[in-house]
Amino acid sequence: MATALVIENDPTDDLRRLGEWLTEGGLDLRVVRPHAGDPLPADLEGYAALVVLGGEQQAYPLPDGTPGAPWFPEVEGLLRKAVRHRVPTLGVCLGGQLLATAHAGIVERSPSGPEVGPGVVGKRDAAETDPLFRYVPLIPDVLQWHVDEITELPRGATLLAASTRYPHQAFRLGDRAWGLQFHIECDTAMIADWARDSALLAELGYDPELVVAACARIMPDVEEVWQPFAIRFAALALGELDDDTVRTGLPLLGH
Repeated sequence: MATALVIENDPTDDLRRLGEWLTEGGLDLRVVRPHAGDPLPADLEGYAALVVLGGEQQAYPLPDGTPGAPWFPEVEGLLRKAVRHRVPTLGVCLGGQLLATAHAGIVERSPSGPEVGPGVVGKRDAAETDPLFRYVPLIPDVLQWHVDEITELPRGATLLAASTRYPHQAFRLGDRAWGLQFHIECDTAMIADWARDSALLAELGYDPELVVAACARIMPDVEEVWQPFAIRFAALALGELDDDTVRTGLPLLGH
C-alpha cells in the first residue's frame, strides 16, 4: 500500500476526518509528530504523498528571528523537495502557509483580522483545469480558524480560490502541491475543543457555543465537498489519475 507522510504540527489539529478520507482513498498514513519529539525524515523516499497540518504557531519568524517552531525549517525543506520531485502534497492552514514560505511567499498577521467559523470561498478561473479543484463547486463551504494569512503567493503559484477579505484561500505550486488557508479536517469535537476557553473568541466577542453550533450545521456541506477532494488527492498519489489530465494546462514551477 502507498504511504503518505503526515506532519502534525500541533496536538490540537490532527488528521481527524481528512485521515479517514485519505485512508478510504487507499493511502496508508504515517503520522509524524515533531511537537512531541518525533524526528522528521531527511527526504520523501518511499512516500507517495506529503500532508502538512495546521497549528497555533506562525509560519514566519518570531521577533527574535527564530522559526515559529524549531522543526519548521525541516518541514519547509521537505515541502521544497516535494514540489521539486512532484510528490503530491497538501498543506492545510498553517501547512499551506508553510508551503508558501518554503517557496519565498509571504505570510503575515492578517491585516483583515482573524477569520473564524463557517465561510465560503470562490473558485478562480484557473481551478477549472486543476485536477482537484475542477470538481469543487463554484462557491464551496469551508471552516476557518486563522489569524495569519498568505499576503503574497510564491512566484509561479496558481491561485485557485479566494474570498473578499482574504485573497489567497487556495493555491497550487507546480502540478502536484496544494495549499489551503481553510480547514477541511475538522469535526465538531475538534472545533469545540478549539472554542473552549479560546482567547481568540474572547477577543472577537464571539459566543463559543454559537460558533460551535454554526460550524456543526455546515459539517455535512463541508464533507460533501471535501471528502471527494481528499479521495481524488489519494488517487493522484496512487497514480490512479490519468497523468495527461494532471499535466494538461499545468506548467511546472519555474517553467
